[in-house]
Amino acid sequence: MRSIVFLCVRNSARSQMAEGLGRAIFGGDVRIQSAGSEPSHVNPWAVEVCREIGIDLTGQTSKFVGTIDPDSVDTVIRLCDEEVCPVSLSDKQHYYVPIEDSASDDPSLGREQMLARFRRARDEIKEQLASLAAILDRA
Repeated sequence: MRSIVFLCVRNSARSQMAEGLGRAIFGGDVRIQSAGSEPSHVNPWAVEVCREIGIDLTGQTSKFVGTIDPDSVDTVIRLCDEEVCPVSLSDKQHYYVPIEDSASDDPSLGREQMLARFRRARDEIKEQLASLAAILDRA
């Protein structure tokens, strides 16, 4: 069975959304995981915007990249934008999909603005994964 791991720094939003979306897009034929170099918690905004499209993230947890067995992974997809993205599993097939970090500590952002930021990231991840699925099917 093919295995994909999604990486970002905190494993809280982008990689969590990618994990949930990846399960939906790739189906049961691919083992999907996510992790980060500084794991924190699954962001509630990510949970909410994925729920809007029928993707349930509530059972997912934030994980440290060091807990992923490198021998269990075929493909690594890094989702970081400007920050330093965790790099490990170096002998694996890597894809870099820069997605802007939708999380923000800016107190001036209201609910609708935060939802818009997370929806934009979710939709971009979904689009990128659909394209990547076609590439991986040919690999």
